[in-house]
Amino acid sequence: MRILRHRTDLTTGRCSRQTVYAITDLTSQEASPERLGRLARSQWTIENRLHFVRDTTFAEDASKIRTGHGPENMATLRNLAINALRTAGHRNIAAGLRHASYNPFTRPLDLLGIA
Repeated sequence: MRILRHRTDLTTGRCSRQTVYAITDLTSQEASPERLGRLARSQWTIENRLHFVRDTTFAEDASKIRTGHGPENMATLRNLAINALRTAGHRNIAAGLRHASYNPFTRPLDLLGIA
């Protein structure tokens, strides 16, 4: 399939266009334009709900941990923190981290159900 993306930068007003090609193993009966569109847009849900949060809240892209299993282990711990905060009802992860830090010896354990 071919996806044409049009984007307008809100700060500069500049418009850009991008063409993306994708391959799927869906049959022609399964691959309706609506379904393919939903599948393509679902990637942005992952980006916005996880990767963006990990980068902005935890500064993951600026991390100096680059060797061995360190990056994977830290990503796992960041995901654990994000999911624990979301399970506890925090919609804003940064605010949830601040809330947990007010009582650092018990609140993180309460979030995990350990205390």
